[in-house]
Amino acid sequence: MATTTPPIAPEGGSAPLVELLDLKTWFPVRRGVFAKTIGYVRAVDGVSLAIVRGETLGLVGESGCGKTTLGRTILMLDPPHSGLIRFDGSDINRLSRLEKRQLRQRMQIIFQDPLSSLNPRMNILDIVTEGLREFGLVTDSREADATRLLREVGLDADALYRYPHEFSGGQRQRINVARAISLRPDFIVCDEAVSALDVSVQAQVINLMIDLREKYGLAYLFISHDLSVVSNIAGRVAVMYLGRVVEEGPTDSIIRDPLHPYTRALIRAVPVPGVRREKAPPLKGETPSPLAPPPGCRFHPRCPRPSRRRFHKKSGSTPPHGAVFRFWFQPAGNGGRFQSAGAGAVSPWGAAASTSASGCGVVSTVTAAGARGTIWGGWLVTASRRR
Repeated sequence: MATTTPPIAPEGGSAPLVELLDLKTWFPVRRGVFAKTIGYVRAVDGVSLAIVRGETLGLVGESGCGKTTLGRTILMLDPPHSGLIRFDGSDINRLSRLEKRQLRQRMQIIFQDPLSSLNPRMNILDIVTEGLREFGLVTDSREADATRLLREVGLDADALYRYPHEFSGGQRQRINVARAISLRPDFIVCDEAVSALDVSVQAQVINLMIDLREKYGLAYLFISHDLSVVSNIAGRVAVMYLGRVVEEGPTDSIIRDPLHPYTRALIRAVPVPGVRREKAPPLKGETPSPLAPPPGCRFHPRCPRPSRRRFHKKSGSTPPHGAVFRFWFQPAGNGGRFQSAGAGAVSPWGAAASTSASGCGVVSTVTAAGARGTIWGGWLVTASRRR
């Protein structure tokens, strides 16, 4: 038996605008003449998150870990296999077709490729006012609304009758941003929104998004594989690996003191100009298939501590605040040892911890160096940092 990990509420006590609880998005794999389902690709497999108004949550991880699928599922572009999605307190899965259509005004997306996401047969006037026409929100005229939107993203009105191929990559992404904010949404999924741009242009687009967030109180889910970019815009970061969030917390805390070994590997891979860093061994092996993910901790086949590769069943309840991470715990009577903790808020590898119980199938509470969590089956722990 496993329990569901609740989403971690951000600081401030505000009610979440977006709340996910044990969300799963599986894609069936079919074979044979009758298209029999023989398995599922578990792109998103039990994610719990919360985002409040005006907040930016960075979602990072390597390619194929499920980041984009998670964003598309929140926006109702991919159907969930199970789990709960709440938007402003409403369960999206229980809404009628008309209610979902109205809800789409409040949630938008900025796609990764600024060229392929714009219709080459439409000029910029048609592109940025398409949503306004669809929902009957044109005010004085389409030209006036489009000019206002373009000016908000730093473009001139002379762009109205030009086509996407006539702009640079940074300008095209500004047009994408203008289209996304045209309906005055509350929530925007930024799917690798700056990864295809030059570094200098990335900074311009990120500064634009920060200005719009402060002006309109937007909430962002900022998806990226680049922690250095996320650190400039996100107040919190969630690290995803093979369909699950393995660590979540304040950005500064995650960057300065990562707890999960996968997060540490991601941070070590970020180049720092002018800084000579100790060469770390690369992660061994390939990412397991989402068709047949490994049991327990999905990172354990590639864990840099081979003598500490332990796995059992998923568990655990989580305290309602702080930085969250998942790691293995090896009980030994009333004392045990953390298997993959980090320095700082939680004791280093192998630091002793106390348990109230131990053994397979027993739910136990652990406390070590200011970290507290719950274990199930004696192996998997979900814990939070205390402030």
